[in-house]
Amino acid sequence: MILGKLWSAFRAQLNKIANLFWEADPIAQMRYEYDMAVEQLKDGRKGLETYRGLVERVTRQTTTGRAHVQKLEAEVKAYLRAGQRETAAKFALEQQKAKKELATNEEQLRMHEGAYENNLLKIKHANKKLVEVRQRIQKYDAELKMSAAEAEIAAIAESFDMNVTTDFGQLETMIQEKIDHNRGKARVATDLSERGIEEIQAEERMEAALAEQALTDFEVELGLRSPETTPVSESTKDLGPATTEKDKQTEEMS
Repeated sequence: MILGKLWSAFRAQLNKIANLFWEADPIAQMRYEYDMAVEQLKDGRKGLETYRGLVERVTRQTTTGRAHVQKLEAEVKAYLRAGQRETAAKFALEQQKAKKELATNEEQLRMHEGAYENNLLKIKHANKKLVEVRQRIQKYDAELKMSAAEAEIAAIAESFDMNVTTDFGQLETMIQEKIDHNRGKARVATDLSERGIEEIQAEERMEAALAEQALTDFEVELGLRSPETTPVSESTKDLGPATTEKDKQTEEMS
C-alpha cells in the first residue's frame, strides 16, 4: 500500500513536470506533434506503396489468368471441332481449374483494390488535415507573438503613465518641486536686488547736488558769480532732512 502511494506521488510529480514543459511553449509542442504526424504519414505512404505493389501483382495474375482461361477455352473448342474429345476433355478440365483460380484472383483483386482506395483516401484526408494544422500553427504563432507584443506595449504605456502613484509620476513631481524651488530663489534674489535702488538713486542725486553746490561756491569765490544772483538749487533744498509722516503729524499738533 505504501509503495502504491509512493508510486502515485512520483507519477503526480512527473505529470507536474510534464505539464510545465507542455505549457512552456505550446507552439513548439504543436510543431512537434505536427512533425510526428508527418512522419507517421510518411510511414503510411510507404506502406501504401508496398500495398499497391501487391495489388499490381494480383492484377497481373488476374490478367494472365484471364488470358489463360480464354486460351484454354479456344483450345477446347478447337479439339471438339477436330473430333478429339479426349484431348478436349483434358483441356476443359484444365480450363475449369483456371477459371476457379481466376475467380479467386478477381475476388482478391476487388478486395485489395477496395482496401487500397480506402487507405489512399485516409492518407489524402490526413495530408489535408496536416496542411490545415500547419496553417493553424502559423496563425497561432503569429497571434501569440502579436499578443505578446501588445502586452509589452501596454506595459510600456502603463509605465509612462503620468499618475502620481507611479514611479514616473513621483519623479516628475520631484522635478517640478525643484523647478519651483529654483524659481523661488531667483524671485527672492530679484526682489532683494530691487530693494536698495531708491536709496542708491537718492544718494547719487545728493552727490550730484553737492557737486553742483561746490562748483557754484567755487565760482563765487573766483568772482565769476555774485552770491545774490546765485539761486538756491532746488536739488539742494531737497537734500535737507527727510520729513517723515510722524514729523508731519507732530507739526500739525503743535
